[in-house]
Amino acid sequence: MFFDALDVQPGDGEALEADVCIVGAGAAGITMALQLIGSGYQVLLLEAGGRREEAQTQALYAGQVRDATLHPPPDRYRVRRFGGSTTLWGGRCIPFDPIDFEPRDWVPDSGWPIAFEQVQAYYPQANALCEAGRFAYTAAEAFVQPPAPLIAGFHSLDFDTGTLERFSRPTDFGARYAARLQAARNVRVLLHANVTTIDVGDDRTQVRAVQVRTLTGRQLQVRARCFVLAAGGLEVARLLLASRDVHPGGIGNAYDAVGRYYMCHLAGTIGTLAVNGPVSAVHHGYQRDADGVYCRRRLALTADSQRRLRVGNFIARLHHPRITDPAHRCGPLSLLYLAKPFIPYEYAKRLHGDGPVDARTWGAHLRNLAADLPGTAAFGWNLFTGRKLASRKFPSIIVHPKGNRFSLDFHAEQQPNRESRVTLSDTRDALGMPQLLVDWRHAPGDVQTVQTALAVLARDLRVRGVGRLDYDPDAVESEMLRYGAYGGHHIGTARMGTDPRRSVVDGDGRVHGMDNLYVAGAAVFPTSSQANPTLTIVALSLRLADQLRARLAEPAAAIPGRAREAA
Repeated sequence: MFFDALDVQPGDGEALEADVCIVGAGAAGITMALQLIGSGYQVLLLEAGGRREEAQTQALYAGQVRDATLHPPPDRYRVRRFGGSTTLWGGRCIPFDPIDFEPRDWVPDSGWPIAFEQVQAYYPQANALCEAGRFAYTAAEAFVQPPAPLIAGFHSLDFDTGTLERFSRPTDFGARYAARLQAARNVRVLLHANVTTIDVGDDRTQVRAVQVRTLTGRQLQVRARCFVLAAGGLEVARLLLASRDVHPGGIGNAYDAVGRYYMCHLAGTIGTLAVNGPVSAVHHGYQRDADGVYCRRRLALTADSQRRLRVGNFIARLHHPRITDPAHRCGPLSLLYLAKPFIPYEYAKRLHGDGPVDARTWGAHLRNLAADLPGTAAFGWNLFTGRKLASRKFPSIIVHPKGNRFSLDFHAEQQPNRESRVTLSDTRDALGMPQLLVDWRHAPGDVQTVQTALAVLARDLRVRGVGRLDYDPDAVESEMLRYGAYGGHHIGTARMGTDPRRSVVDGDGRVHGMDNLYVAGAAVFPTSSQANPTLTIVALSLRLADQLRARLAEPAAAIPGRAREAA
C-alpha cells in the first residue's frame, strides 16, 4: 500500500509502527521491501520524495563541495523520489571480483569482513531484479557461439578480454516494482517522508524511532523493531552525523569514522590506440545474448596481475576519439557535441570538458556534419530508436572509427582514504537539517593503479604486434581527474569492518554499538572494485533482508520500549 505523509494526520502522541522501517526507496530499499513480502513482518518503506521529480524536494540534497573541480554538487547524480537514482542510472551491471574482498597489503584498509561467496550467492537474484538477464559474466557462458576476438591476435597474461558487463533496460526500480509493493499486504510505502532525526534511547544502543517531517510542516514519528538506512552513500552519512542528541559526534561515530573513506571511481579517456589490420579486426561494440540483453567485453586486469603489480582493480574499453576535438572528422561525434543542450547533465559535461567553446570549434564540427550527412542521419535515427523508443535501451554511443584508431576509456578502483570524507556544514536546508560538505580526495596509489595498468597494456599490445597505445604518462593524473569523482558512485561512508575505529557497520550491516540499526547500499562497501555498484548493492540488500527475517524471529528482538512497557 502507498500513502503520503502530506495526508497523514496521526493524533497527539501517536506513531506509525512496523517491524522493519526502511529509510530510502531506491535500489537498496525497494529490494529489501520486495524480499520481505510475505515474511509475516510489517514493513514500512519511507521515501523522502514522491512518484515524480519535484524541485523543492530535490533541493534538499543541495550542499557544498570543497573543490568543485573534483566533485559534482551533492544534488547531482542523486534523485530524491520513489525509485531513487535508478530513475537515471545507465543500467551497467557488473559483479565484484573475489580479489576485491581480500585484504591486500598494497591497498590500505582493504578487506571485507564477509567472504565473496556470501555475496555471490545473491548475485543471480540481484541480476534478475536488475533485469540484466542470466548471471553470466564471461563470453563463454553468455553466448552459444563464441564471439570473434575483441582484438584479433591479442593474447595477454595480464588482461582478460572475455569478461562482460551486462546492461539493465535500465530498470527504474520505482516504476518497475510499484505494483508489487502496492499489492503486498505486509508492506506500506510512505511518500514525502523526510527522515530528519534518528532517536536513540537512554541505553544508547537502541533506536526508538525516526522523526519524519514534510516540507508543509507535518511531523510524524515512526517506531520499529529494526531500522535500515538505505538512503544512498551521502545521505546515510548525513543522517548518522546529524543525529547528535545522545551521541554527540553522531550515531556510529565514536571514532570519527562516519563519512570517512569516501570513494567513487577513477575514470577517464586517454591516448590513441591504433589497432593493426582491417576494421574487422576489432569487435568492441555491444552484443545481445539469447534473452536480448546487451553485453560488452572489456580489457580487465587479472587478479594475478594485480597482485604481482601491487595495484588496484582496473578495466578499459575501446572508445571513440575525444568528442570535443573536431579533428576526429566524425559526423556522429560532432552531432553529439552540438546537441549538448538536449543531453542530460550527467553525460553532457563530458562533451564540453576541454575549456571554452568558440565559434571556430563549432564551425569545425558543423563541417564534420556536412561531410557525412548520410552517416550522421543514420546514426541519429538509430540513436533515437535505440534510446528513446526501445523498451531495452541501447546502452551508449558506439562508433567504428576509420583506420581503427580509438581512445581508451578506463574505470579503476579507488583506494580507501581516511582523509576523503563528507561532513556537515553550517548551512541548513528547508527542513532544518545541516547540509553536507564533500571533501573527496584521491591518493598516490590511485594514480599508480592507472599508470601501471596503462603501461602494461601498451607493452602487451606492442609485444603481440596487434597495435600501439600512445599516451602521455605524465598526463595520467590530469586525465583521471578531468571530470572529477565519477558520477553517482558514493561508496564507503559507512563501511563494513570488525574494528569500529576504521568502520561504521559490522559484516551484517549493523551499526557498531547499536542493536537495531542497519545500513544498506554502497555506503557499507569497504573497497570500491572496478565495478559499478548497483548490482552489488542489490545483492547485499537481499542478504540483509534475509538476515533481518532471522533476527526478527528471535524473541529478544522486541520493539524498543515496548518490551519494557509489557514487563
